[in-house]
Amino acid sequence: MPDSTALKKRVEELSKRRWDVDAIEARLLNLVSKGIPKKVLNREDILADRKKITDRVQRRGEEYNFLARNCAQSTALAVMEEFGLGNMEIVKALSPFPGFGGTGWMCGGVTGALIAIGLYFGSDDPLDHEAVGRTIDAARIFMPRFEATVGSVVCPKIQEEVIFGRYMDPAACPENMEAFAKDKGFEKCSLLPGIGASLAARIIIDSMV
Repeated sequence: MPDSTALKKRVEELSKRRWDVDAIEARLLNLVSKGIPKKVLNREDILADRKKITDRVQRRGEEYNFLARNCAQSTALAVMEEFGLGNMEIVKALSPFPGFGGTGWMCGGVTGALIAIGLYFGSDDPLDHEAVGRTIDAARIFMPRFEATVGSVVCPKIQEEVIFGRYMDPAACPENMEAFAKDKGFEKCSLLPGIGASLAARIIIDSMV
């Protein structure tokens, strides 16, 4: 069962956070201009810094969503940046994925995390069935963890039960989007990219044990 009290407290904290816009924007622009730096992952260092890494990934998922206003992109980018995965073309492809194309279906904190999981566990070879299996196994760990943490994987229920007390459907019309922004929706909904990115990072790190 999700800890509703803790989640709502976190949403309130995000709505009041003083975001370091200049620093967040500078980091994003650096990724846009230079791409995602490739990394040689050191297993021992990652395992030793597990909490530091998951906390950093969570924070960056939140920050990117606040500024970029795209939960799916922000979730994926936070994990991709941390582990040196993929490129910005993948981030671009995630543009329509908040609310699963704005339909009110799958949360971008889920879809973005699954993309990052696929980049880490998957293969460039579509005939590598073992890699597909690894990716599916990781996804099947992620999905129930996200649902257990948040209470759902779909936007309407998350918005109603955790974020706003109602479903705001921001993609339905300009008036809804205006109301969403006025109610600090981009700040509050940063909860989900933070959680999705952190859970994905933990699954990646667990695979190194």
